[in-house]
Order: sequence, then structure tokens, then C-alpha cells
Amino acid sequence: MPVTESPQPVPGLQTWKLTLAYDGTGFRGWQVQPGEATIQGELQAALGRITGESPLPQGSGRTDAGVHALAQVASFALQAPIPAENLTRALNRTLLPSIRILESRTVRSTFHARHSAVAKTYEYRVFRNALCPPFLARYVLACPWPLDLETLQASARLFEGEHDFLSFAASDPDQATRDSFPAADPDQNAKAPPAAPAVRTIFSSTWEQHPSDSGDLLVYRVRGNGFLHHMVRNLVGTMLDAGRGRLGIDEILRILAARSRAAAGPTAPARGLFLHSVKYDEGAIDLKAE
Repeated sequence: MPVTESPQPVPGLQTWKLTLAYDGTGFRGWQVQPGEATIQGELQAALGRITGESPLPQGSGRTDAGVHALAQVASFALQAPIPAENLTRALNRTLLPSIRILESRTVRSTFHARHSAVAKTYEYRVFRNALCPPFLARYVLACPWPLDLETLQASARLFEGEHDFLSFAASDPDQATRDSFPAADPDQNAKAPPAAPAVRTIFSSTWEQHPSDSGDLLVYRVRGNGFLHHMVRNLVGTMLDAGRGRLGIDEILRILAARSRAAAGPTAPARGLFLHSVKYDEGAIDLKAE
């Protein structure tokens, strides 16, 4: 039987971790699409112009068209020996103003923006007033109807813990499980049986009034070990139905148990959704640990 040699490290090749923020309004999401403006495509093109190399940056998750990010994470490998601060500066000069690099650093060769992640936090912004300011309109869901904050909070708490969230996944089965971290979920290991495809653990799920606002801006923040496609937007749409009095709190658990997208509420628009942050174990990042 022939012996298969393990791939050897490429001399001088460095793995990079970028943290970036972007306004997703004018993009068709994260993932490269032919003939469309995407965050991944813009970043790849910018790296090519700066370094002469064109690695395809891997994101922590594929945000949809119109979804924003406060701290998305991307990873890729480069041969070019460029200082981190220089790469950050050059990228911000090259990229569109709607995409900003917050931090660049070299990391362990095994680091992967998605597979190394252990938790991710999203937030969704809702403006509850009959008149939404124009400078907020493309970053919030404007809700002119009354919303009960206590009901929203009670609904949000029901999603904490481990649940099968199939009722809140995209209807397209090919897309339903795309935004998850199967290699890094803390409840999965070589000895444990694999979880159902739609099972996720939500560490926290809360609504709050924005502290710098008069109370018109509500923010839903959810942190978990993985998310299904459209999951956060479907959770928000369902909770808003409860907050308006269209849905009883006791029905939330029934919707979870149904494991059917038809049982849950509408999908909230993309414009109010932000990828807030991604968590990694420092040992998966730090070059000293390699």
C-alpha cells in the first residue's frame, strides 16, 4: 500500500486573523457570488491589490445580504512578510469606506475563523416609534405599534439552553445548517454522539432599551455556540408577535417542539441584524501555543 505523505508547511506562509466591521446595506452578503458585490469578494480583491496574493478569506459565518457586522472575523494565509499594522492601514485605504479593518494579527497555522469559534453573538435593533429617523432607517426594524418589553424578555429567556431550533431555521433545507461551528461546539467531542443538525445551545438571550436612547430603540442580543440560517431573524419575528400580543408566551415552547418553520413567526428584515462578536479560545489563536 503506498504511503501518503502529510502536506508540509509552506515556508514563510503565515495565517492571519482579521476583525472587521461593515455596513451590509450595499452588499449581497459575505460569500463571493459571481457578478455581485460581497464582503468576502471585496476583501479578497483588496488583499490581491496590496500583496499580489489572492487568498479567499474564510469568515466566522456567512452573513446574508443587508446584514451588518460590528466584529466579523476572517482568516487566510499569506506569504507576504507584512507587519500587522501596515496590513490594517493598507486594507483600510484600499477597501470601500463601508468596510473597516479593526485589527490584523498573525495566528496559529491551525486557526480557522469558523471552525475555531466557540461562541458567537448577534444583536437585532428595533425602533419602536411611528416616525423612524432617516439616519437609522437602514439599521433598524421600525415598529410603529406598541411592544411590551416584559413580554419580549420572557419570550427571549425561553430560548436559553439547548434546544432543537428547526422551527426557526430557513425553509430551504440546503441552507438551514450553514452557520454553525460543528468542530468547536463545546458539547460535542469524539466520545459523544452527534447532536441533531438543528440543535444549538443558547448561552444568553435578552432584550434591553438602548442606554443612550429615550427608550425608542430596543436591542435583542443573543449568544450561542452556533446559529441556523435565518435563526436570529426568525426568533425576532416570533418574539415581536408576542410583544404585540398576537402570540402567547406559552406558545413559544409549542413552536420549538413543532420543529416546523410554518409554526413560527415571520422573518425579521436583514437590515436590523448585526454580527456583534465571535469568541475563540486564546490557545487556538496564540502563536506561542503552537
